[in-house]
Amino acid sequence: MVEVLVIALVAVLCVGALYVASGARVIRQYERGVVLRLGRLRDDVRLPGFTMVVPGVDRLRKVNMQIVTMPVPAQDGITRDNVTVRVDAVIYFKVVDPSSAVIAVEDYRFAVSQMAQTSLRSIIGKSDLDDLLSNREKLNEGLEVMIDSPAVSWGVQIDRVEIKDVSLPETMKRSMARQAEADRERRARVINADAELQASKKLAQAAGEMSEQPAALQLRLLQTIVAVAAEKNSTLVLPFPVELLRFLERAQQPAVEGAGTRRTGRQSSVNGATAQPQSSSGNGSPLPEAEAPLPETRTSEEPAAPPAPTPPAAPSSAEQPFAHH
Repeated sequence: MVEVLVIALVAVLCVGALYVASGARVIRQYERGVVLRLGRLRDDVRLPGFTMVVPGVDRLRKVNMQIVTMPVPAQDGITRDNVTVRVDAVIYFKVVDPSSAVIAVEDYRFAVSQMAQTSLRSIIGKSDLDDLLSNREKLNEGLEVMIDSPAVSWGVQIDRVEIKDVSLPETMKRSMARQAEADRERRARVINADAELQASKKLAQAAGEMSEQPAALQLRLLQTIVAVAAEKNSTLVLPFPVELLRFLERAQQPAVEGAGTRRTGRQSSVNGATAQPQSSSGNGSPLPEAEAPLPETRTSEEPAAPPAPTPPAAPSSAEQPFAHH
């Protein structure tokens, strides 16, 4: 009889031990435990460590409290300035209220993912292309606010949202490349113009200094000759002063003006010698006149002016063969 009681007691103890072992739970440091007893939420949240639940009565849900990194799938959208883009992002969030994360939403990860996609599409339609490319900090803040507003009721806190990549059409990329190239060319031209202006000012100052010291110009000429000779020894440099060219040009102008004046005087003298009045007889009939020889005209220019030709004398009545007495 005693042996039967001992065996029964040992069996009860074994069953009790198994029952207690089945209710033992271990919660990790980054987790929190939410207990549902007969379907109802218990107010106390189980902290990390060893805890016990009633087997068959309690149900323990472990909630991860770490920051979750979730990529947002790329979304196609049209910006406010009618440019088709493809944008993807990444979202960082964590659970701050384990009870709400279990009770308020069926799957908080899936809910946050869908909210991030819709918010990303909305932010694309409200923004310009330039904002997507250069003002991402402001867009990230706006996207974070849009996702965090409904996520608060789920016991989830949005830590950060980042736009990863913005894909543009090939035509838009070529247009932007041409625009950037034109802008760089414009800046290069402005820089060259500023450089020419500064160089001209420095050259004007140098010319003023050299005008006060004429020997400085000769020294500069000799330096130039040395520089050219150092590069190509076979090159022969013969400096020719510019002042000599100017002197020859000034000396040639009076000679050309004097030649033009002499040519004009000779032409007027020739015209005066050939134009003579016609003589008439007593009864008014015209008589033939002797042709006066034309003076020789010089074709080549001479330094001395030629003597002025004398006009021929009018023929007398005795020399006229058909004169009437």
